[in-house]
Amino acid sequence: MTNILDIIKADYGKFPEAQTYSIYSEDVYFKDPVYNFRGIKQYQKMIGFITFWFKNLKLELHDIVRNENLIKAEWTMSWDAPLPWKPRISVTGWSDLTLDTAGDLIISHIDYWRCTKFDVVKQHFAIAKP
Repeated sequence: MTNILDIIKADYGKFPEAQTYSIYSEDVYFKDPVYNFRGIKQYQKMIGFITFWFKNLKLELHDIVRNENLIKAEWTMSWDAPLPWKPRISVTGWSDLTLDTAGDLIISHIDYWRCTKFDVVKQHFAIAKP
């Protein structure tokens, strides 16, 4: 049997393609500074939105630790924004993934950013350095 940490690591490495949705509960709670919803179908729609709009997307996993039924993953996500000048956007943060009592399914996925939403908006208009 594959360890849930191994599955999550593999999913981060290929994000947003071919995610393992079976490790999430049907009514998984998701929250980040932009989205807040419940349900695996909504989670899949959000991944679809990201796949469509965020080009050259990279999700770099820095660290992942499990402490009983809580998994903390530290990461940096970067992408080319869909603007004519294609600014490279980068957000560093972490995810708290709460597992069910059996430790088999993610019931809550909460992302935190180490910057404000305004900091992300400003990156869209920063002048690139040669």
